[in-house]
This record gives sequence, C-alpha cells and structure tokens, in this order.
Amino acid sequence: MVGEAAIINTAARASLWLQPHRIVLIVIALGLVLSAAFFMRWDWLPQYWALGLMGIWRSLWILAVTCVLGFLIAVPVGLAQAAGSIWVAAPAKVFCTIIRGTPLLLQLWLLYYGLGSLFPQYPWIRESWMWPYLRQAWPYGVLALTLSFAGYEGEVMRGAFAGVPKGQLEAARAFGMSRWKIFQRIWLPQAFYRALPTLTGETVLQLKSTPLVATISVIDIFAVSSKVRQDTYLTYEPLLLLALIYMAITGILVLAFSRIEARIPVKVG
Repeated sequence: MVGEAAIINTAARASLWLQPHRIVLIVIALGLVLSAAFFMRWDWLPQYWALGLMGIWRSLWILAVTCVLGFLIAVPVGLAQAAGSIWVAAPAKVFCTIIRGTPLLLQLWLLYYGLGSLFPQYPWIRESWMWPYLRQAWPYGVLALTLSFAGYEGEVMRGAFAGVPKGQLEAARAFGMSRWKIFQRIWLPQAFYRALPTLTGETVLQLKSTPLVATISVIDIFAVSSKVRQDTYLTYEPLLLLALIYMAITGILVLAFSRIEARIPVKVG
C-alpha cells in the first residue's frame, strides 16, 4: 500500500509538470538560456569571477545581518504599539511612521553623508577603536537597512501581537503564568506564526533593497555588475546575470520560508 501511494504521488507530480502551460514556459526558458549562451558575450566572466563571488557573499551577509537585527528591533517596537502605554507606544509609532514615510535611499544618505561626516570632526572618535569601522561605508549601509526592516516589520508585528486572541492570554494569567512566560510561550509564538507570511515578503523586499548600498561605495553584487558595464561597455550580459542571481536567491528564500511554514504544527485563527 505504501509503495502504491508513493507511485501515485510521483505520477501526480509528473502530471503537474506535463501540463501545457508549464511545457510552454519550460520551452521559452530553455530558448532564452540558449540564446543568451550563443548570441551574447560571456568572455569577461573569468576575469570578474572572484569579484562577483565576493559581491554575492557581501549581499548575502548584509541581508542576513539586517534582517536578524531588524526583526529583533521590530519585536519590541510592535509590542510597544500593541500593549504599551502612550509614553512607549508613541515613540514606536513615530519611528515606524518616519521609516515608512521616507525613501530608504534618503535614509541611507542621511546616515552616510550626514552622520558619517560628523565623526571625523571629533578627535576622541578618530583615536578610538571605533574609527576603523566608522570610516568605512558598510556600517552605515547595515544600519540603514536594519532600521528600514525594523520599521516595516515593527508595524507587521504590531498587528500580529494585536491579533492574538485575548482569551489565550487571560487563560494563561488564570493558570498563574508570569508575564515573561506568557510572552515567551504564547504571545510571541502566536504573533510570529501570524507574521511569518508577511515576513517572507519583507525579506525578499530587503534583498531587493541591498543594491542601494552600492551608492555609498559598498561593493556588493550590484556594484560588481556596474563595474563590469563600465569596464567592458556591455549592458545586457551583466544585467541579465544579475537578474538571474537575484531570482535564484529569492527562490531559495521563498523555499526556505515555505519549509518553515510547513513545519509549524499549529494553525492560528
């Protein structure tokens, strides 16, 4: 019986791929790949291979660091708006409003060209252990992307915290659970489950925002593509490869989050 079920599942999956529209899409994709391989120039790839790998790595670690730090900030920001007093909720609301109401490029330039230009004026900063980092561009890019992710995801977490049924929290209080245990075991997990689908989209949008760090001289994969275009005067080849790289990373992110959602045993709502 188990073997028959496995055969049926395999046949069902195969039939999904053999649908007419999927076959047409596969043929078109193969045609585009073959056209790009035979009718475009790719002789520049060996020269920029190492630089491209470095750019991919930098884009990935900037994405990972800013998403993790941004989410850690978004949790208290969302909680403050959902359950905090006016003195706590108001600053959190103002933070989210400013971040969501201004372009990310503007925030990045204000930090790098504004705040970054103030530090060299203070000798005690130039002589401290912080100066080797503050004189570089990437800390400002990481800070701007982190605050941006926290602002958008903080509003998402506000709705997620507010959407947890109050009956569950009241039942936990009736059992004598402390506030920290209620938050740790009930409120935060339920809110995270509710915010997870939106978190997937925000992470993908964060990936698409990372090329902005190239405007402050951070060498990510987008900056590498721009350098190839400037050196070789080729336009389509580096841009097509760049699009393929971003699509591959996006697919991996969506697949990873879908696996996480599938492993959640509890359905909320």
